[in-house]
Amino acid sequence: MIKSISVKNYILIDELEVEFDSALNVITGETGAGKSILINAIDIVLGGKASKDVIKTGSDKATIEICVDLINKNALELLKINEIDVDNNEVVISREITNSSSKYRINGVLVNQNLIKELRNYIVDIHSQHQSYTFLQPKYHIKLLDSYAKNTCGDMLDEYSLKYKEYQDLKSKLIKLQTQNQATDSQIEFLKFQIDEIENAGIEDVEEDEKLNKELAVLENAEKLKELTGGSYWSLSNDDNSIINALSQIKMNISKAVSLDENLSEIETNFVESYELLKEVSANLRDYSQGMNNDTERLNEIQERLFLLDKLKRKYGSSLEDVLNTFTKLSEEYSSIENSTVEIEKTEQEIVQLEYDLTKLAKTISEQRKNYAQVLSALIVETLTKLELPKCRFEIKVEETSLCENGIDDVEFLISTNVSEPLRPMAKVASGGEISRVMLALKSIFAQQDDIDTVIFDEIDTGISGKTSQSVADEITELSKYRQIIMITHQAILAAKASRHFYVKKVQGDSTKVGIYQLSEKDKLNALAELAGGEITDESLNFAKTLIG
Repeated sequence: MIKSISVKNYILIDELEVEFDSALNVITGETGAGKSILINAIDIVLGGKASKDVIKTGSDKATIEICVDLINKNALELLKINEIDVDNNEVVISREITNSSSKYRINGVLVNQNLIKELRNYIVDIHSQHQSYTFLQPKYHIKLLDSYAKNTCGDMLDEYSLKYKEYQDLKSKLIKLQTQNQATDSQIEFLKFQIDEIENAGIEDVEEDEKLNKELAVLENAEKLKELTGGSYWSLSNDDNSIINALSQIKMNISKAVSLDENLSEIETNFVESYELLKEVSANLRDYSQGMNNDTERLNEIQERLFLLDKLKRKYGSSLEDVLNTFTKLSEEYSSIENSTVEIEKTEQEIVQLEYDLTKLAKTISEQRKNYAQVLSALIVETLTKLELPKCRFEIKVEETSLCENGIDDVEFLISTNVSEPLRPMAKVASGGEISRVMLALKSIFAQQDDIDTVIFDEIDTGISGKTSQSVADEITELSKYRQIIMITHQAILAAKASRHFYVKKVQGDSTKVGIYQLSEKDKLNALAELAGGEITDESLNFAKTLIG
């Protein structure tokens, strides 16, 4: 339950702290005094929407803090998982709002909004005018029914939700595969032709064209090369006046000189090395010249190969490396088309099987929904009878529809408050007072099975008066025996049941402020008299005394 709330610089509040009772807490006050300000603060600190406008004028931040006595095991486990220490089940949740940011803390530890919202589900259920509007929407009805049936259907609904997500993912995958696999037969045939054309070329070396061009240049200049190398050899060795012969004579002369002066031995060594190297060059030139022939067959072979490679480069890339990269890309594309056809068939089979499983599970859930719809309808009628709707009929209609995220059911709440009128959707026939009573009936029924300790009613008494107010007051009092209730009311009969009564009042001074005060027994009597008669008179005071008893 919520033990207390502390507020600083929030809208018209400078600083405020309120301690709640564990049973029925009632908030009353002047019209326009801002009775919802406290409930809105609880909503905001537990993850509700808030803009910088909630910061009191002249302040740089607003702070809201609640202290909660948390006994729910799942909630405590959630905090443990997030490494937040809890002593004696006491949890302090705060929110600091500035012009540029909003920060949440649990027991002093910074946390994100998602954790706050998840924790909120274990702490409080706030009934507001907006929730009443939501309640009229049929799409909300199936959630209410499933919530009531969660002990039986909870695991099945979780399983269905997982399977349905898988089902939707597979359908999306199938659409993507089909889109990717829209290539025509002629496109596939052309793709195969391109792959074969490159593959048949048998390219193994990305530098093959460069090497062939060099070899081609040699073959095309064979005669010239033979002439140049042969002539050079002839000048070096094949003539009485050749360079080698002349150098041979020089070699002998140096050798004789060395025998006369050993200081010339190094010169002799260097000369001999050069002489032998030149003889080797001469021999190489001879061999090259003799081996150089006009190989027309090889020349034609190279020209044909280069023509093929150039053709491939014009079509598939500026280099052989690019051509091979294109080959890889085309091959992958072709394989993808082949594989996607197989994958499409596999995915279609998986969808059919999953659709069968989902339908089977959805039918089981549907049967349980129909059973619980009858039970819940009967309980609502029973509670509405106590709330002065004795002729009310209420039915939860469960109709089969196509497979969807909720199963195969459309669920809608139907009501008739007059025996002569047929059952109709609530949005079309229910008045504000009737909607409030149906909501109260649901809260009372659900409170007996859910784990939420605190229920907040923001003007649940809208559209009711007289004997109905007394019945609503009795029902809320009964509910407060096992749940903490915080409620705003305009009804003296409801306020009289409070175990703790708070009064909201605007205080005028240099600036308008809002004060929230816990009433003493005497002040409570005056507040009830004011609620009952509009002003405090002897008659209204006497009436207030009868309400308190």
